[in-house]
Amino acid sequence: MNKPLNFRVAVSADIPAMSAIRIAVRENRLNNPARVTVQMYEDYLDRLGRGWVCEHEGEIIGFSYAAKDDASIWALFVHPDKEGLGAGGPLLNLATDWLFSLGHAAVNLGTEANTRADRFYQAKGWIRGEMKDSVEVNYTLPRPLGV
Repeated sequence: MNKPLNFRVAVSADIPAMSAIRIAVRENRLNNPARVTVQMYEDYLDRLGRGWVCEHEGEIIGFSYAAKDDASIWALFVHPDKEGLGAGGPLLNLATDWLFSLGHAAVNLGTEANTRADRFYQAKGWIRGEMKDSVEVNYTLPRPLGV
């Protein structure tokens, strides 16, 4: 029997695990992992947004970050060895629900085109927009009625 997933707000002590997950992904990889600094992870814990982690059997297997000023998803990643356990959707919902609770009318994000992430956001009901550049596509999720 699979053990349940645990979702919680991220804290500073989670940053090494989140960074390791970000580097381990197979799609939407960073060309230069040094571009995402520990300070950036710290800033998005509370000052610039909020972050969440998903734990499975005591191990952090995924995380999300929401940026409050521009109502965007700064990060949503699940360790490639832990995909399929159901972490991605709830992590995304935690981030979008939080941004909507702040009063934003829509949430935005960008992801690499023609990837599993691209298909994931389409399947979740996000509106696929214009290509940001030759690699990334923009997505928008309008605030649900009554929220």
